[in-house]
Amino acid sequence: MAVDGEPILILLVEDDPAHAEIVRRNLGDSRVANRIIHLADGQAALDYLFRQDAYADPASSPRPDLILLDLRLPKVDGLEVLRRIKEDAGLRSLPTVVLTTSSAETDLVGAYTNGAVSYLVKPVDFVKFTTLMEAFGYYWLAWNRFPQ
Repeated sequence: MAVDGEPILILLVEDDPAHAEIVRRNLGDSRVANRIIHLADGQAALDYLFRQDAYADPASSPRPDLILLDLRLPKVDGLEVLRRIKEDAGLRSLPTVVLTTSSAETDLVGAYTNGAVSYLVKPVDFVKFTTLMEAFGYYWLAWNRFPQ
């Protein structure tokens, strides 16, 4: 995993292209090398993680070091994606951070109940969202340590 300058592989599951671009730019600008794989719906995320259909070849679907997961996703919602990740012995140790516009208590409780390691609400304001992603990048990608 992401040690000694090795890239951190981030799976970003986000259906809003503008939000995905903010995340990509801010994490790309952080001082830690990383690679982002962006998927736009919950079913694609499950296919990628469980290596199904277009992602059946492990060479084209490497295990991420970190998952950034929106909740309001087409096809399969984020809480269901999270539940399925954490039910699988091979995937449950992947740190999954919920990054969503929802500040609903039920979503927050559902995310933590299903194994999220963090819950971040996307600010509506562009500058605040950029600031959030910058702080997230420094914490998760520079300060936090991942197991080998």
